[in-house]
Amino acid sequence: MAISMPGSENEETKSSSSDTSQLERSKLDIQDSPIRHGDEERETWGKKVEFLLAVIGFAVDLGNVWRFPYVCYKNGGGAFLIPYMVMLIFGGLPLFYMELALGQFHRSGCLTVWKKISPALKGIGYAICIIDFYMGMYYNTIIGWAVYFLFASFTNNLPWTSCNNSWNTGNCSAIDAMNGSLNLNSPAKEYYELSVLEINRSGGLEDMGAIKPSLALCVLAVFILVYFSLWKGVRSTGKAVWITAIAPYIVLIILLFRGMSLPGAGDGIRYFLTPQWAKLRETKVWIDAASQIFFSLGPGFGTLLALASYNKFHNNCFRDAVITSGINFLTSLLSGFVIFCVLGYMAQVQGTTVDKVGSEGPGLVFVVYPEAIATMSGSSFWSIIFFFLLITLGLDSTFGGLEAMITGLCDEYPRFLGKNREVFVAVLLMVIFLGALPTTTYGGTYLVELLNAYGPSIAILFVVFVEAIGVSWFYGTERFADDIEEMLGFRPGIFWRICWTYVSPIFILIIFCFSIFEPVELDTATYKYPYWALHVGWTLTAIPLACIPTYMIYKILSEKGSLRKRLRASFIVRDEKIHATTHVNQNAEGSYGTHV
Repeated sequence: MAISMPGSENEETKSSSSDTSQLERSKLDIQDSPIRHGDEERETWGKKVEFLLAVIGFAVDLGNVWRFPYVCYKNGGGAFLIPYMVMLIFGGLPLFYMELALGQFHRSGCLTVWKKISPALKGIGYAICIIDFYMGMYYNTIIGWAVYFLFASFTNNLPWTSCNNSWNTGNCSAIDAMNGSLNLNSPAKEYYELSVLEINRSGGLEDMGAIKPSLALCVLAVFILVYFSLWKGVRSTGKAVWITAIAPYIVLIILLFRGMSLPGAGDGIRYFLTPQWAKLRETKVWIDAASQIFFSLGPGFGTLLALASYNKFHNNCFRDAVITSGINFLTSLLSGFVIFCVLGYMAQVQGTTVDKVGSEGPGLVFVVYPEAIATMSGSSFWSIIFFFLLITLGLDSTFGGLEAMITGLCDEYPRFLGKNREVFVAVLLMVIFLGALPTTTYGGTYLVELLNAYGPSIAILFVVFVEAIGVSWFYGTERFADDIEEMLGFRPGIFWRICWTYVSPIFILIIFCFSIFEPVELDTATYKYPYWALHVGWTLTAIPLACIPTYMIYKILSEKGSLRKRLRASFIVRDEKIHATTHVNQNAEGSYGTHV
């Protein structure tokens, strides 16, 4: 049987009969034969369900709990689900499917995969590694805050129940006595700001103060847990996700039943879902829907590439993409019910409306929800399981982000890093922990907000845009569809090919443009960020972005011949079937031999 494909010069090339038989024999063995890096086998997931749990755990993160409910509420309630579903189907899901298919077909991380797609775009991989480094610096600190709250919950009386503590101020007032006053602070708010963070001992970014030892220890505990979940690769991660991916759903269901039993819960749900159809005419609602679905599913962080690269070759990644995206959407809805049941209850306790107590981000999970828990019977129990929920949600996401960087670097340097993964992971996490220490200072929360706003959130949008262009326009959508057909036995339909070629790149470009031109609001009622902080923020954004053009220039200059030949050699990979011969002809450096 001859195998033919369109070449870069619009020619057809045919394999010799011996090569064809070799390819056929490889295809028979491919499902059960792990790929090799030099002399070492590339491990695969022990069970298919472990891969699904890892992907679900990465996609379902803190954003599902502290951002989706609020974004849904402020953008039209139930009506917001329409743009959300549209953006999921036409933008998020195609990109999610694309990354899973890329990782599974090429069996490579975020760096080496570009050798087979478009070599000049390898800078995307380095940009992803830097972005994941940023994430590790501050995301693990947020998990550390949850660890701090978890330990503080093991007491008969939660420390944020009353105003009779050494850290409380004269503005502290019991929840039921505040009556919506903006001049009073709840015990939970003062506990978070003045006991956990102790921001009163900092002058802001200009004077962040010393490291708070207890917070640093909590963050260190997170890093230690992450290490022992990642050090053995998918063998250890696959075991960890049984807890970190399943436990959140058990806790969410428990909290849902508890929340629905609270007075005022119905009011909260009505606020959450009541459609405001007029909102659908606002452009910002659609942009918010696109941003929420993109950051929720998480394409572009290299995680989906890394996790899928450990799959067996014929695994049905299309079904995986649909299942995990659907679960992510349903989890967001479940979280919305859980959160707004409690917000409705808090509105009734305070004698105000839901919009006065609703918020997003850390303020929701470290202030508003703890406020509600403190008023419940058995408050210590509910506090323990809630912060356990936050920790497990956060750990899954940090597993994914760091695994993307680790897989990418180990694949790129198999002899130096791949063979010494356990040591490499230990050194890498130690470096990230040292980088995270400033976020554990008394003013660390200001740095966390800066990193969150400028570190990954803007840069990752451009990274995914270039990635989509590289796959669809340089590698070729039809060629990519051929690859998927060889893996799955069926060809992606016209819908997917149109989305990959046109809709998804436009989807990402629009979000990126709005993110660039819409100023990031960091200032709060009590603190105004210094002007130089914005320069630091944009520098953080520019560093990973600079990797892309820098590597392009390096690659073009390193090629030989005329400018036209250099550009073609840098951006266009010759049309070769590499997946089957990968298993037969891979050389010791980790690059792949091919037949024409």
